[in-house]
Amino acid sequence: MVSYFVTATGTGIGKTYVTAGILRAARRTGKLASAIKPLLTGYSTNQAADSDAAILLASMGKNVSRQNIEAISPWRFAAPLAPDMAAAREGRKIDFPMLTKFCQVAISASPGTLLIEGIGGVAVPLNESTLVSDWISTLRIPAILVAGTYLGTISHTISAADFLAFRGVKIAAIVLSESENPATSLEETAATLAYHLKPPIHLIPRNLNDQAFQKLADSLLNLTYAGPS
Repeated sequence: MVSYFVTATGTGIGKTYVTAGILRAARRTGKLASAIKPLLTGYSTNQAADSDAAILLASMGKNVSRQNIEAISPWRFAAPLAPDMAAAREGRKIDFPMLTKFCQVAISASPGTLLIEGIGGVAVPLNESTLVSDWISTLRIPAILVAGTYLGTISHTISAADFLAFRGVKIAAIVLSESENPATSLEETAATLAYHLKPPIHLIPRNLNDQAFQKLADSLLNLTYAGPS
């Protein structure tokens, strides 16, 4: 069964929103899918129920407990910053081999499709020598690239896709999650991107999007992956 790394063109674009939507759609049709978010910044134990980890757990139909949050998000930091900076604020450092090992174990143990949600955009630093793109390429699994429809999306999406390709990462799908007060329509954005990018582009409107998420989940969860080309 194929696993995916969910990344984005930047921070606050909608990785958790899209990951949770895929998980809910999978549950509706009885498909096996789960998710982890190994790195979490801006985390507060007092507001754990509102965290990205909690949203993913709820989408999987799991109890939002401290134990379950720790299980899917073992690296948690208080500062709402890039992970290298957030870790430094606490006198800590992200051990890249341990991070990738955690994900590899989770992939091996998953009975169905595993979604690994990243942090920030494709070039966010994890420590002084590795970026999110290095994380994805080391795992050797395809990426789901989440983008928006704000002004600047076209350039950001093409740049992110090219950067991932340079690192040897295959993009399984580009997901346009409609931004609040979008500069253009989903269809206009997708049409322009399609001239420049080969991966399939999926459109997720802000409202009444269960059908869109179902179509996305069906296209992803029925695939197998033979490894990097």
